[in-house]
Amino acid sequence: MIACKMNKNSEIKDAASVILIRNRKSNPSVLMGQRSKNASFMPNKFVFPGGAVDENDFLVKSFKQLNGNCTARMTYKCNKDLVFALSVAAIRELFEETGIIVGCKKKWTGVIPPEWKPVANLGLVPDASKFKFVFRAITPPGRPRRFDARFLYLDADTLSEEINLDDFSGASNELSHLQWIPIQEVRKFDLPFITEVIFAEVISNLGKNMNLKRVPFFQNDGIGEFSYIN
Repeated sequence: MIACKMNKNSEIKDAASVILIRNRKSNPSVLMGQRSKNASFMPNKFVFPGGAVDENDFLVKSFKQLNGNCTARMTYKCNKDLVFALSVAAIRELFEETGIIVGCKKKWTGVIPPEWKPVANLGLVPDASKFKFVFRAITPPGRPRRFDARFLYLDADTLSEEINLDDFSGASNELSHLQWIPIQEVRKFDLPFITEVIFAEVISNLGKNMNLKRVPFFQNDGIGEFSYIN
């Protein structure tokens, strides 16, 4: 079911990451964590919460979906089932890696995959309606792992006041040193190249509330040229 493979000679996994920013209008900061030094992909780097799509991400039926503009752009060279699973994966990975739930009050219907039971037990279903699609990038050839990653921006100030954005007690150990980093200090950390590129895009559009006219798509096809999704 997982589609959008750009290179038949190399497995490219579909993935989603969340750029969660709070205090956008006053003193913006972004949530990031550090990958393990033993990680096979980007060891020691500071990254956004995120990860690959799982098969169970296609099974979630109780869900508040992406807005129409976000869906249309993410459907570029993808099918709608995958776009749905990517938005589910983004929320799941954020929850697993930070303990932060992006959800809304609603009774769960249909199959509840094991990883979603803590959310369902709180009377919540995942809510992707406030996401904005801001970037897409494919890992260059020759790397030990390759991802076709979509980056989704979310304004943390739109989340429920019941959520404690400083409580990471429910996080897994996949990311260490979870913290809110002031935007102006982000480049002091050890970032992957593509994260630096994405930050430049985010910072330039933050004052516009990330209402991008088009979404950059960095294909890393050996030339490294950008294309854009309108």
